[in-house]
Amino acid sequence: MDDSISETDTEVARAEPVSDGALAALETAPEPSPEPSPQPVFDATPWPVAPRPAAHRLRPVRISRDLGPRLWTAALAAALLFTAGGVALLYLDDTNSQNAANQLNRQNQALKSQNKQLQAQLLTTQTNLTATMGELATVRAELEHPHLTIWNVPQQINGPNWYLAGGAPDTFTYNLHATSTGPMSISILTLEDFVKAIDCVQNGAGNTHYCMHHSGVPYITWTNVTTVSYDFHAAEGCADYVVVFTSASSITVTPNVGVTYNPASASTGACA
Repeated sequence: MDDSISETDTEVARAEPVSDGALAALETAPEPSPEPSPQPVFDATPWPVAPRPAAHRLRPVRISRDLGPRLWTAALAAALLFTAGGVALLYLDDTNSQNAANQLNRQNQALKSQNKQLQAQLLTTQTNLTATMGELATVRAELEHPHLTIWNVPQQINGPNWYLAGGAPDTFTYNLHATSTGPMSISILTLEDFVKAIDCVQNGAGNTHYCMHHSGVPYITWTNVTTVSYDFHAAEGCADYVVVFTSASSITVTPNVGVTYNPASASTGACA
């Protein structure tokens, strides 16, 4: 920039006319003596080196101030809130546990009630089953040994020359049950002894009331009774018996005679 200004000034000087006084001064001025050449100077300037980056300055650690009352209050409130939340969770959990326990207890009570009802029903069922088994056993016995009533109509005996007679069927137990309005005699005779009794009457050896109980050897005889109850088993394996009723006076006999099917595995009584 300085060079530009000097050249401009020179041009200005050249443009302007020089006065006479100035010209005389220039002519009288001594010429400057030549300057000696400068001594060589050793350039000790170091090579340019890139400036080192400034070291990062560590920020000073700020020491926080002690918590003020508000911060302590906030921390305490947060702790209380956390504790209250925990207590609430524990309460809810305990409430749920109690509700579950109560529900289980109610279910347990209901199951106990149902168990008692089932036990009562089971006891009733067992009782009914026992009764049914007893009835079944009775029915089975009746099926295996059916009972039939064969004589139950009241009949008259008009004195010592009258009699009532009926056969004891084979393979059956003869159930003899009878009552009378006066003394009566009953004998169970074989067919052979019954024929002897008839012969006794026809031969004049005695009346019917006597001959039926004193001819041959009766299997069994009841004399002058008004009631009899007897189960006769000798006919279960033998078809050879007759039951005879007589009386010395006029009476009414009310029989309730039945038979029970019970066949013997071998011959019985007079057939054995």
